[in-house]
Amino acid sequence: MDVFQRIISIIIPVVLIIVVGFIYARLRGPAVKTYLVSANRLCVELLSPLLLFSALASKDFDLVANLPLLLAGALISLGSGLIAWPIARLLRYDVRTFVPPMMYNNCGNMGLPLAVLAFGPTGLSEAVAMFVAGSMVYFTVGIRIMESRRAGAPKAHLKMFATPMMGAMLAGMSFAALHLTLPPSLLQALRMLGEASIPLMLVALGVRMTDVNLHSWRIGLIGAVVCPLTGLAVALGLDLLLPLTAVQRGQMFLFASLPPAVFCYMVAENYRQEPERVAAIVLLGNFAALAFVPLGLWLGM
Repeated sequence: MDVFQRIISIIIPVVLIIVVGFIYARLRGPAVKTYLVSANRLCVELLSPLLLFSALASKDFDLVANLPLLLAGALISLGSGLIAWPIARLLRYDVRTFVPPMMYNNCGNMGLPLAVLAFGPTGLSEAVAMFVAGSMVYFTVGIRIMESRRAGAPKAHLKMFATPMMGAMLAGMSFAALHLTLPPSLLQALRMLGEASIPLMLVALGVRMTDVNLHSWRIGLIGAVVCPLTGLAVALGLDLLLPLTAVQRGQMFLFASLPPAVFCYMVAENYRQEPERVAAIVLLGNFAALAFVPLGLWLGM
């Protein structure tokens, strides 16, 4: 019951901030979308990369001990995308719209606090490992999918390594591998900047919800179910293959059950890849987390 109440306490503020963005857009009119272009770019290119870097550069993250979880997280993200691909084809959805959100779940602003609740403060390191694994797959393979059929394959292969998130990830992994540390005040400043991306993304999502129609709700509902189910299916297979500790196993199933990340909407907006449909996937997916996250915790614990 405590876990379920914690899930609700995380989701309700998320929904309320989205509603604020929606109401603001209704009151201010279409011009709001113009205002958010610069804010979205700031979030994608600066704030979110700092959130990832500060998590990796923290002394709580142990790279070597979490190598099995990094592998598990990467395989869950890749496996979810692989399963989602034929589903998108079958339902005649654009693969660039449907598959990337299935590969990148809400392992940051939802997964990290839930992991601490379920496994205690010592579970933060494992949760960060899953966050890194999911981000690594999304900002390589996911961006490759987004870039496909846009500027040619060679450019797409290079583009996926040129994102700020990949730069932040590589820098953070270097800090973790070499056991480098930043002055506490500097790390705190970077973390505060990174955390500012979360409400900004949610307000932008609420603004985009003004464009959602019935057609978008259909793909949103399907995506909300496919994302955690594919993740859990892959996790069940990995549970038979990987030598994970009890805590790592629980973290893996929690990660697998999470909904699509809000950041997927920001990237879709940046690429102009049917952002209203991705917004519906993200919003309904976070509602569906009320059912799927307890299932993931039950399987893992």
